[in-house]
Amino acid sequence: MPASPASGLSEAVLRPVRGHHAFEGCVEQLATAIRLGVYPLGSTLPPERDLAERLGVSRATLREAMAALRQAGLVETTRGRGGGTVVTLKPKTPSARKALRMSAETRADRLDALAYRRIVEPGAAAMAAEQPLTSAQVDELGSAHEAVSSATRPAAHRQADSRFHLTVAALSGSPRLIEAVTSVQATLHEMLLAIPVLDANIAHSDRQHAAVVRAILSGRPDRARRAMAEHCDDTAALLRGLIG
Repeated sequence: MPASPASGLSEAVLRPVRGHHAFEGCVEQLATAIRLGVYPLGSTLPPERDLAERLGVSRATLREAMAALRQAGLVETTRGRGGGTVVTLKPKTPSARKALRMSAETRADRLDALAYRRIVEPGAAAMAAEQPLTSAQVDELGSAHEAVSSATRPAAHRQADSRFHLTVAALSGSPRLIEAVTSVQATLHEMLLAIPVLDANIAHSDRQHAAVVRAILSGRPDRARRAMAEHCDDTAALLRGLIG
């Protein structure tokens, strides 16, 4: 007999998405509901129209989020009469399977790393925007940005993304900030290995990186801080949802 969603919990857990990007918010809420057993293994998610209304997003955005859940191996979707989206919990990579077995201590440490990142990386971006950059530093930032935006392979993209964030930290001129960002990027890299590369999120990240670069080069620390904070928030939403 197919499993059934936990009675009453679906309405309590799934709420209208708030934040900068509905896609990441949808993925976070749906993946969290699956991981916590609101939708247990073998249960069927509500119809697309109902989920879109409950989350307060367009059906196009919801479809992107559902595609991300399929890529992560959390659900499978069948079409046609009698079809639907069923919870399967079959991560497709060794890193994703390892994430499911993560200890409570490790999970808490990684969630703390996301909170720490939310403080240090926007601060580094703001300090970078306050510095009188040399032409060489401007070129370094431009090259780092170009490398991440043009990367086509997942591994290359993750490495270029880390280098971009480390370049921003280096421009702050603070050795302690550089050390902090290096530490948090190392943990973030491990977390990102456990989730699929999602096109919608990459597109958002590219726009946010560009906004950070513009703010730094124009000497606007508040804008640099805000753009980096939005970027950190969106990445954290995906990671909290997909690997907890």
